[in-house]
Amino acid sequence: MLTAVRNSLNRRRVNPRGEQAETRAADFLRSRGLIVVQKNYRCRFGEIDLIAREGNTVVFVEVRHRADSSYGGAAASITPAKRGRLLKTARHYLATVHPVPPCRFDAVLLTGEPVQVEWIRNAIEE
Repeated sequence: MLTAVRNSLNRRRVNPRGEQAETRAADFLRSRGLIVVQKNYRCRFGEIDLIAREGNTVVFVEVRHRADSSYGGAAASITPAKRGRLLKTARHYLATVHPVPPCRFDAVLLTGEPVQVEWIRNAIEE
C-alpha cells in the first residue's frame, strides 16, 4: 500500500497541451531528418523534453508553446534558471554515453493558432 502511494506521488502530472506540443515538435524534427531517441528524460536536476540525433550529434531540445507572443513569447520563457537545469540534466545524460558525442541545445517554439513552429539551433550555449 505504501509503495502504491509513493508511486502515485512520483508520477508526473500529465499536461495534455504540453504533450501535444512535444509530439508536434518531435514530428517537426523528424521531418527535418533528426532521429528522436527519447522524450521527457528526467533526473534529479530536471527534465529534457526531447533528445534527438542529427548525424553523430546529440541534440537536447527544449519545447515551448505559447498561445501568443505576449510577455516575450516562447523563447523568453527559457530563463537563466531553466538553462542551468537543462545543462545539469544534459550532463547527467551524457555521463551514460561513451564516448561522449558532440552535442548542442536547440529550442522548438510553437506559437499561436494556427501553430507557427520556429526551430532555433544552438539556442543555449554553455
